[in-house]
Amino acid sequence: MNFTNPFSHPARSRALPPLGLGALAAAALAAAGCGSSGSTSSITVGNEKPPPASLTQATSTGTSTTGTTPTSGPLATEPVVNVPKGPTPTKLVTKDLIVGSGPEAKAGESVTVNYVGVLYKGGKEFDASWKRKEPFSFVLGQGQVIKGWDQGVAGMKVGGRRMLIIPSELGYGAQGSPPTIPPNSALVFVVDLLAT
Repeated sequence: MNFTNPFSHPARSRALPPLGLGALAAAALAAAGCGSSGSTSSITVGNEKPPPASLTQATSTGTSTTGTTPTSGPLATEPVVNVPKGPTPTKLVTKDLIVGSGPEAKAGESVTVNYVGVLYKGGKEFDASWKRKEPFSFVLGQGQVIKGWDQGVAGMKVGGRRMLIIPSELGYGAQGSPPTIPPNSALVFVVDLLAT
């Protein structure tokens, strides 16, 4: 199955891992609440190990982390991503679905997330760390992921869940990330911040 990594630059994305070079980007943009999506398609958002395609920018600093998904509480269940109605966004929109109480994610820090990513148009899921049972780690603000992730994850607190609605310009732009993300596609992620 092809995976796309929302954290990597389109020109640097790989066919297997989501970011491009190693284990990178991950992300999640969501719209609604929690629950199980029941979807089986997934894409990698970071520069991960060679299973999925690539969604993140190509850098070799991101990693894939396992074993950090909570087994109880609000972040123990995969969220359902509901795409908002209305015109395609032209600016990054963030919405805290669950406000965390842990340390805040800051530029230059390594963060570990779970995420689900869908296309704004049509709501088709293109990637989810949940499907691989592997949270994704990357260094925030270092260009290891798409700009929408670097900007949208900043300020989250550990234990939080945030929806990111990312315009094409802060995602994969005119190039897209074929075959899962068409050119000029806005994206929606729901991201859970597991650790900083």
